Amino acid sequence: MPNVRLAARYAKSLLDLSIEQGKLEEVRQDMQWLHEACQQSRDLVNLLRSPIIHADKKQKIMDAVTKDKISGITAAFIRLLLQKRREMFLPEITLSFLNQYKQYKRIYTVKLTTAAPVGEEVKQAIVQQIRNTSSMQNIELETVVDDKIIGGFVLQCGDQLIDASILYDLKQVARQFENNDFIYKVR
Repeated sequence: MPNVRLAARYAKSLLDLSIEQGKLEEVRQDMQWLHEACQQSRDLVNLLRSPIIHADKKQKIMDAVTKDKISGITAAFIRLLLQKRREMFLPEITLSFLNQYKQYKRIYTVKLTTAAPVGEEVKQAIVQQIRNTSSMQNIELETVVDDKIIGGFVLQCGDQLIDASILYDLKQVARQFENNDFIYKVR
C-alpha cells in the first residue's frame, strides 16, 4: 500500500534537514544505499512491513543491517520512522528522496532506448546535443536496449518523447495504408 504523499513529506523533511546541516551528499549516498538494499532484499521490505514484528526488534535489525553504512542523520531518521510506525514506507521514502534530490540539484534523467548497445562516444554526443538544444545541463543518461524498435532510437525525458525508431516509422506507414490515403489521392 504505497503512500506517495506521506513518502514525499518525510523525504522533503530529510532533504531540508540534510541541506541545513550541510550533509546533503552524505544523506543522498545513504538513501541510495537503502533504496538498493530494499530493491535487492525482499526480506528487508517484508520485515519493515510486518505488523507482527515489534518496533524494538525492527530497530535492532535495522541497526545491524546499516551499521557503519549510513550516517547519523539517516540512522536517526530511521529511528524516527520506527517511533512513528512509518517504517513500512521506507522504500517509497528513499525513492522520493532521490527524486527530490535530483529536482533540487536540477539533474534530469534522460532515457535512451536503442536496438543495440551504443558506445560511450555516442552517449556523450547525445548528452552534448541535449545540453546544446535545451536548458538541461545536468543530465543522467539511462540506456535501455530493446530490439523490438528494430533500429534508430527513442529518447525520453519526463513527459517529452522523441521517437526516431524504425518501429515508429513502420507503424506510421501501416496507419497510412489502413486509412487508404494512397487510394483516395489516386482517384
